[in-house]
Parts: sequence; structure tokens; C-alpha cells
Amino acid sequence: MLAMLARVVGLRRIGLICGLGGGRGLWTGHSQSDTDNTKPLEGVKILDLTRVLAGPFATMNLGDLGAEVIKVERPGVGDDTRTWGPPFVGTESTYFLSVNRNKKSIAVNIKDPRGVKIIKELAAVCDVFVENYVPGKLSAMGLGYEDIEKIAPHIIYCSITGYGQTGPMSQRAGYDAVASAVSGLMHITGPEGGDPVRPGVAMTDLATGLYTYGAIMAGLIQRYKTGKGLFIDCNLLSSQVACLTQVAANYLIGQKEAKRWGTAHGSIVPYQAFKTKDGYLVVGAGNNQQFATMCKILNLPELIDDCKYKTNHLRVQNRKELIKILSARFAEEVTTKWLCLFEGSGIPYGPINSMKNVFAEPQVLHNGLIMEMKHPTVGKISVPGPAVRYSTFEMSEARPPPLLGQHTVRILKEALRYNDSTIGELLSAGVVTQHEAQ
Repeated sequence: MLAMLARVVGLRRIGLICGLGGGRGLWTGHSQSDTDNTKPLEGVKILDLTRVLAGPFATMNLGDLGAEVIKVERPGVGDDTRTWGPPFVGTESTYFLSVNRNKKSIAVNIKDPRGVKIIKELAAVCDVFVENYVPGKLSAMGLGYEDIEKIAPHIIYCSITGYGQTGPMSQRAGYDAVASAVSGLMHITGPEGGDPVRPGVAMTDLATGLYTYGAIMAGLIQRYKTGKGLFIDCNLLSSQVACLTQVAANYLIGQKEAKRWGTAHGSIVPYQAFKTKDGYLVVGAGNNQQFATMCKILNLPELIDDCKYKTNHLRVQNRKELIKILSARFAEEVTTKWLCLFEGSGIPYGPINSMKNVFAEPQVLHNGLIMEMKHPTVGKISVPGPAVRYSTFEMSEARPPPLLGQHTVRILKEALRYNDSTIGELLSAGVVTQHEAQ
């Protein structure tokens, strides 16, 4: 996909898709000799009207690939997550800082007709329009797909909602925990025999963000093939139900209702966390050879040929007795001792790390998962870095998350060619705002 997108950008130079954007600098072509670090989405402009997590997570990932992301925020308030804390660093919430790198912020009052005009003009010079309002709300303001398509037929318009564009739940607000409950994720998360548990991070939002990210990439490729824009419908409910995978198939195919297993697995034994003398270790044995190897490491060779545990099917049937034996053995040694014994064995294993331990983990450091940036008001900050690496360009030198309205004047001047007088009038009227740190 990335190779094709890079090719799309290059093809702009020979006119195969020129003029589709209708604006200035929508696609910037690069020949292979231009640079060895050209990112695949350089030249792609994204107008981002999303808030909170799913949308910002998607657009941040697109920004990591070189897209120019223009984040539209409410004057004086901004993205909801700017106030979600503690913790804060100065006046900045760490929640907001975690998912908004590589973006420019323009503060526009879209309830004002002049603000709506600005958004339409920006859409005309952008490739992608992303929003996460309740269905119909932007249409009532004149910013729905049907409105934007008229002035920007090239646009990839992506809408993120809680439950979809139509249907009995479509007008409900989409919050991760609620969608997690309705989709069944919360039903299968938590201790065996215990209460449902919300996952430690907003996995439904994040899954939707990743679906959105992929869908926008697909939309850009589709536009390359057809020369036309399109509408993309992403929602929390559909994303999470799709991610139920084998748990959903167990029910749909075998009519087997799901249950909570804690850290264990419904179809593989052993595959769970075991309490050690000073912590927890997760170990999995997905086949008979791995089970035999694990038994040898635990110094429990008698289990290998026990007729109750010779196959995974039998181990699942006799789960309670086997887990009781293994648990007793794991509790006899500290975690570091088990880590040494399992090293090089071919068995999947690892400790349950605290955040402190996660970001001291040698492999996490090796994979470059701590990204440092210099923020304009709070100084150096660190956030989780991109998960994927590429051979021909680097994911480095990210721009810090923007201050509210930090780039308002710059965007109006550079993207829309507004003059100082017009910008001054808009600022005086409160249609737009500009942060002091320009």
C-alpha cells in the first residue's frame, strides 16, 4: 500500500491525477533521486476535525508518514483532551500530548458562517477531510459530505461515529467504554467468574483509529484509480465487533457463548499469567513440543507423558488441575530466575511490566519506542513512538503537539492566501483565534 501511495505522489508530475485536488500543492512529486528519506504521504493535506482519541490517533499516524495535518479546534477550548488530567505538564495534558504530534492547530468557530467558509476553503485545498461528529451535525452546519463534495469532488471524506451513519443507535454519542460494552469486548474482559473490566487503554477507540488510518490510505489509492473522491464510514461498534475475531466465530459458527478468562485463553492451555515469588510471568505453550519444553524447564517432566495432558485438547479439558500444578511451581522462584531459565527455549514468555519497566525494557529501547520532542511551552517531552519502521525513510524529527490555535494565522496566509486585514477582522470578531506563541 505504501509503495503504491508513493507512486501516486510521483505520478502527479506527469499529470495523471493533477487537478483533482483543485488547490495549491496538494501532491508534491518526488523522483527517486530527489531524496532517500521522502515519506510516502508528503504533499498530502488532511483537514482534521476530530477530537479525543480515535480520530486524532488516525491522523497522527498519517502525519508520521509525512501528511500535513491541519487540526481544527474550538477557540478557547480546543480538543476535549486538552483538559483531561491530571497529569498535566504546565497547562498541557499528557493525554493530548500523546496523540497529536505532527499537526498544525487552527482555532475556528464553525458555528459562525465565516468559520464555515474557512473550513470549506480549506477542504478545497486538502485531500482528506476527517470528522467525528454525531451523524447529521456537520450537515446542519453546511459541512457534511454532500456540501464538501460540491466544492471539492476530489475529497476523501472520512466520518468516525459511535455506531454508524444510520440505524437505531446512530444518534448516540460514541464513547469508548460504552462501545466496548455494547460490542461484547467488556463481556470477555476480566477475571474468570468476576465482573466485566474495562481494558486499561481505550482499545475500541484505538482499533477504530487504526481502521480509519487504513481506510484513508485505501481511499487515496481509490482516488488514484478512479479520479474521484469518496465517503468513508468508520464507527466504534463495527470496528470492535470486527476485532472479536475467533471469539465471534466461536459463537456464529459453533453457538458457543463467550466468557471471561482473566489472563488465560479459552482454547490454549497453558497460556496465561502465573504468579511468581515477586511478580507475574506470562507463558504460552501453543503446541505439544512447547509444552514438553516448558515442563522440562519447570522440572516437571512427569507431566509430559501424563495421559491427561498429552494434547492441547486434553490440557483444555483438564485445565484446572494442570494450572494448579504449574502455579505452585512458578510461585517457588522469583521472576528474574524464570526469565533466565526460559531464555532461548523457544517458549513464548515475558513478565507483566509496569510502565517503568516497559520503558526500561531493552527491546522497547532498541525499537525506538520513546520519541522525544521539544514542546514550545513545556520543553522536552517524551511520547510513545511509531510502531512501524520502513527501509527507505525514517520516522524521526517529529513536530510536537500544537498549542491551541498555534498555526491559525500561518494557515490562513499560506493555505488560503488571506491578507493581514482579513485575518485581523476574523481575529477581532472571534471567528478564529491565534495562540501567542506563533
